[in-house]
Amino acid sequence: MTRSLRLWPLLLLVAACARTPRPSADLANKYHDATIRQIGTAQDERNTAALLPFLTSANPTYRREAALAFASVQAPAAVPGLIPLLRDADLSVRRAAAYALGQTGDSTAVDSLRGRLLKETDNAVCRYEHEALGRTVTRSSLPELWRVEALTDTARASALALGLSRAALRGLISSESIRRTVLVLNMPRLPERARLVAMVGLSRTRGYDADLARLAQEMLLHVAQKDRSYAVRAAAATTLGKLAAVPAASATASTAAIPAASGTAAAPATSGGVTPAGVLARLATKDPDYRVRLSAIRALPFDAETYSASRKAVFNALSHDRAPVALTAAEWLLAHAKGESGPALAALADGNKQASPRVRAALLQAAVRHASPAARPSLIETIQKRYAAAPTVYEKSFLLQALAEDPASFDLLKAEAFAAGQAPVVAGNALGALLTMRRQADFPAARHADFAAAMRQALASGDVAQLGTAAEALTDAKLYPQAQPDDLAALRQAQAKLQLPREIEAWQGLQQALDKLEKAPKPTPTPVATAQQHPIDWAVVQSVPLGQQVRLRTSKGIILLELKPNEAPGAVASFVTLISQHFYDNLYFHRVVPNFVAQGGDPRGDGNGSAPYNLRSEFGDLHYEEGSMGLASAGKDTESCQFFITHTPTPHLDGRYPIFAQVVGGMDVVHKLEIGDQILGIELVK
Repeated sequence: MTRSLRLWPLLLLVAACARTPRPSADLANKYHDATIRQIGTAQDERNTAALLPFLTSANPTYRREAALAFASVQAPAAVPGLIPLLRDADLSVRRAAAYALGQTGDSTAVDSLRGRLLKETDNAVCRYEHEALGRTVTRSSLPELWRVEALTDTARASALALGLSRAALRGLISSESIRRTVLVLNMPRLPERARLVAMVGLSRTRGYDADLARLAQEMLLHVAQKDRSYAVRAAAATTLGKLAAVPAASATASTAAIPAASGTAAAPATSGGVTPAGVLARLATKDPDYRVRLSAIRALPFDAETYSASRKAVFNALSHDRAPVALTAAEWLLAHAKGESGPALAALADGNKQASPRVRAALLQAAVRHASPAARPSLIETIQKRYAAAPTVYEKSFLLQALAEDPASFDLLKAEAFAAGQAPVVAGNALGALLTMRRQADFPAARHADFAAAMRQALASGDVAQLGTAAEALTDAKLYPQAQPDDLAALRQAQAKLQLPREIEAWQGLQQALDKLEKAPKPTPTPVATAQQHPIDWAVVQSVPLGQQVRLRTSKGIILLELKPNEAPGAVASFVTLISQHFYDNLYFHRVVPNFVAQGGDPRGDGNGSAPYNLRSEFGDLHYEEGSMGLASAGKDTESCQFFITHTPTPHLDGRYPIFAQVVGGMDVVHKLEIGDQILGIELVK
């Protein structure tokens, strides 16, 4: 016992060191090489002609770097130069070439990729090639994915999983691709990432629910309950939601018995009476990981036969100590409640004092939506009082959504939308609430003209959030059956006043509206900023060593990040520069989607703000895992200052949003973040 006590000081010291950010390693990033900087500049400038010669460089490092650059440039003209690199003697060059071909997405590469898969001996390169094939196949060439025998080899099966998933995420699905995905998922010892991407692909199928039920139900029921990975269980739960409403006759098991799913115990030959709805209800209340519970709640069925069991699970979740679980339950009630009393739902908001303002507001919104006409006025009065007393603009924005449920709130919403000096968060949400209200079946015809006047006032306001809402309204054929010349003129006048590139997202929204209303034959290209307007500051990039950490202080705690200068030099340079200017100090997390992302860094605080410049997209060879930090965008080459952190692996974001940092400490803080939590400051760890 005495000896144990003597060890306590040492143990405490070790624990303290574990919590303390380590000084960033002084290991130079690759941009100290002048030639790699030259390649990086050509990538940033989207200069295909300058990059092409490097694909044939005698130095494999430069061949690899040029190929990786084309993963961001995505120029079809580079495909003929990339294809020969699939045979390069250097493995890293072959991987980079396959990655770039996949990112470019040109179907002319399909034959070459399939041909190389037949001959490639390196498993890692095979994974890259199969994933690239999934990104480049067309509907007619989809079978090329499985014409390479893969199911006798775990490594090859993993590669096939990537290809099938990438095709599914692009909407390229067939009964046979579903069958192949199920066979892959039942391969023994399939790695977690392969299981995850395959399951995510199944979760995003559209129009094949009967095939999913027939081919995949047994496997899904098993994986959702038994897989070791929470992310795989969550994706399986999402997919089960598609099957919960499929008639039982369509869910007949496939004729061939299927082996055990990877990472699980042996799967039963039949469901034995276990149903998708039953498993989802169990996951919603019993799974140890809150993200699986979230996915299960979202997927719960709501037909007459299953509503009672789903309701029980939802009401159980409302009292969960994790705010995202309670919020998801409240949102389920908002969307699917049947036969519920409005006052009873409002009482739930009052009865749970531990619930966050967002949860309480969602319950109040559900209360109004499902209340009888006689009960509505008192509920609206209660919400209006809470709105007046709400301490933050974000809490006000939640309550505005509740007020949108009753047309009697029209005048209040309009007044809040256009009040002088109104906070952007409130003004934008108030106008959005008006649009929500207008789309309701009981919106009075007597107020149609008042709504149209509000939209014209929004177009004249110049506020980017309100411009987007007005553009959305004008393109809704149910609200505006015929485009009027005055509306088109107002859209063009509003667009002409925007400051580019800062307000590029608003410009896009207005242009999309004009294209739709004027029946343009193809979308008008977005005038993205060029590299000359904001070139990469290579001196800043070179000052960031590999392993450089950043301390993100929030009102919920500290998050420790590690920057990725090799993969995203422009994003890292911009972020470091903004940090030095204290740009992010006292900004907010304005968007939190449970089991997806927490997003912040907007100077307006509502998701419509930007720095004075845009960046070019940098799609480094990275995957979105739990805690990946990416740059938000309104499309390729429109990134700026807003960032997001993922709660869970999100394969569908890979190669679409730049990753420039990774959480290495404080992930528990990320999971606690809510809309309205503050960024106190960000600094480099010295």
